[in-house]
Amino acid sequence: MTERPSEGDLAPGAMTEYLTEDWGFFIRSARVLEKFRSPFQDVEVHDSKPFGKLFRLDGYFMTSEKDEFFYHENLVHMAALAHSAPRHALIVGGGDGGSAEELLKHPSIERVTVAEIDASVVDISRKHLTSVHRGSLDDARVDVRIEDGFAFVRNARDRFDLIVLDLTDPGGPSTPLYTVDFYRACAARLAEGGAMTLHIASPVAHPDRIRAGLVALRQVFPIVRPYLASIPLYGGLWMMACCSATLDPAALEASDIDDRIAERRLSDLQLYNGAMHRAALALPNFVRALTG
Repeated sequence: MTERPSEGDLAPGAMTEYLTEDWGFFIRSARVLEKFRSPFQDVEVHDSKPFGKLFRLDGYFMTSEKDEFFYHENLVHMAALAHSAPRHALIVGGGDGGSAEELLKHPSIERVTVAEIDASVVDISRKHLTSVHRGSLDDARVDVRIEDGFAFVRNARDRFDLIVLDLTDPGGPSTPLYTVDFYRACAARLAEGGAMTLHIASPVAHPDRIRAGLVALRQVFPIVRPYLASIPLYGGLWMMACCSATLDPAALEASDIDDRIAERRLSDLQLYNGAMHRAALALPNFVRALTG
């Protein structure tokens, strides 16, 4: 897998995301709230008119106040709602707290562990991104560990019902986390009936990355379900995957998902419902060709 190109902003204040060397988009910054180099990466928080507070790392958009639910709800609830009663969850990355906030909506959740390598991500999220994490980073059920995600998974003894890989794109500190070795380590930490979810890439901009990513995942997991999400901050159509030895989100109908949402009283979902669950798993022909 290769990382996306980074060419710098088109102009001062025009935050630019490059999907390929020849294709990208920009979001205008109204005000710079944070900008510094951590021990691991360039960290920025901006205020913007279309997205509110916007967080990016090494020049790549991570999350924003106004569209975070497109990413976090899709990343978490595909597996969490397919699972009958998730109790223990692990998030690798996810220092903005958005994935933890979604997991805590499920009443069966007892513990969420967040393994984030960069303390500055957690610090600036606590300071600026309250509307993303909504206090989840300081919830008594959440254990935030500032450490390397691979090392944490390799050394862990606990088993998890859900593992959420809430990572930056391949490149920098996240590079080892897109490997067969890491996926095997995660699979070993899943409880019976558990599942791992992750985002992969854009099927339009990064077809080679998707092919390679699915090949790696299928070396480890008997069930790998790719699914699609539209994420404005990432430039449109994006692919995620739910991976497991036994849990298959495609086995649930829209009515099953709606029943579980009602039973769990998940009343504050902005995107996810039974129809969206089934729609995410419905792959266009050109994506089917990518995913095999």
